[in-house]
Amino acid sequence: MDSIPKISSISIETPQVTVIVPTINEAENFPELLRRIDAALGPWSYEVIIVDDNSADDTPAVCAKLAATYPLRLMVRSEPKNGLSGAVLYGMAEARGEFLCVMDADLQHPPEKLPELLAPLQNGTADFVVGSRYMPGGSTDGTWGTLRKINSRVATLLARPFAGNITDPMAGFFALRRTTYAGAQQLTPLGYKIALELMCKSRVTAVKEIPIHFGLRQKGRSKLSLKQQFRYLEHLSRLYDFKYPRLSPVFKFLIATLISWIVGVAGFIYQGGAHRPVYAVAAAYPAAILITAIFHLRYVRTQREFIPRRHPWLDFAAITAAEWIVCVWTAHWTWHHLLDPTPADIFVFSFGAATLTRYILRKEFMQDIRGLRKTLPREIEAG
Repeated sequence: MDSIPKISSISIETPQVTVIVPTINEAENFPELLRRIDAALGPWSYEVIIVDDNSADDTPAVCAKLAATYPLRLMVRSEPKNGLSGAVLYGMAEARGEFLCVMDADLQHPPEKLPELLAPLQNGTADFVVGSRYMPGGSTDGTWGTLRKINSRVATLLARPFAGNITDPMAGFFALRRTTYAGAQQLTPLGYKIALELMCKSRVTAVKEIPIHFGLRQKGRSKLSLKQQFRYLEHLSRLYDFKYPRLSPVFKFLIATLISWIVGVAGFIYQGGAHRPVYAVAAAYPAAILITAIFHLRYVRTQREFIPRRHPWLDFAAITAAEWIVCVWTAHWTWHHLLDPTPADIFVFSFGAATLTRYILRKEFMQDIRGLRKTLPREIEAG
C-alpha cells in the first residue's frame, strides 16, 4: 500500500462529514473549491480529503497553505491504480466522517448542493444520494453534440440493472453513509464510475437524486477519454458478473459465439463452402477462434485476479485446438455419412459440435469463473 503523505493543520477527530476529492493536476482549483465547500458546510463539522494521483503540479504546496485555514488532508498515491475509482476508495478507507461525499475538483460539481445531498441520508429517506444533471431541475453548461447525447443515453441504459430508474447513474457527485460503504462486497474498481460500483456492491435499496447544475470546467483539462469509455464497458462487465453470477457468463458466451459464427459464415463462403465444404470449414474455423481470442483477452485482463488457474492462455490454446479438431472431424463425418448433406448442414453440424466442445471444456478449465471470489483484501479494495 502506498505511503500516505498527510497535510492537516486543522484536526477534527470525528467530523460529521468527509468530502473526498480525487485529483490529478488540479491544484489551481483548490482555493475556490475549499472556500465553497466551507461556506456550504458551515453548520456541519467536516473534513476534506484530497486523494492525489501523484500530480506534476504544485498540489502539495497549495494544500499545505490551505490546510492552515480549512480541515484538509492531502493523501498522495505514489503508485496509483484503478484510476479515479481507486482514489475514491482510498479516501473512503481513511475517512472519519459519518457521511461520505464524493465530488470532482474541477468545480463542475456545485459544492453549494452538499447540504441537499446530505439531507436524505440524515433524515433516513435514502442510503445513497446522487446529484443528477438530467432530472427535472438539473442542467448542464454548454451544448452536447448528438454523438455525446447518444453515448450518455446508451451508458445510462446499460447501467439500469444496477442503478434502477435514476436519471444520472454515472454521476461523480454523490453521498452515502459510512456504514453503507463498510457493507460493500468485493469492491474491484475500474475507471471512473465508482458510484455504480458502490450502488451495486453495497446492495443499496433506497437511492435518491437531487437536481444539480453541472458547470463548465473552470481550469485544468478534462480526464475523459476514449480509453475511459472502454474501461466503463469493462467495469459494467464486472458488475454484471457480480449481479448475475450465473447468467452473466452464459450471456457473454452466447455473444462471443454469435459473433464468431458470423465471422465463420463469412470465412466459409470465402473459402468456397458451396463446392468444397469440408475444406472451407477447416479453413474458416480459425477465424472464429480469433474472435473468441479477443474476448478471452478481455476476460484475462479484467478477471485475472479471479482466475483460479495459472496459465489461462495455455488452457485457451488447448481448448481451441480441441474445438478445431472436433469441427473438422464433424465436417468430414457429415460429408461421408449423411445422405446428401448440404453445405449449410455441414457448417451447422461442425460449428455446433465445436461450440459444444468449447462450452464443456471452458467449464472443465474453469474459464467462466468471473469475479466470484467471496472476499478481497482491504488493501486491494482501497487501491
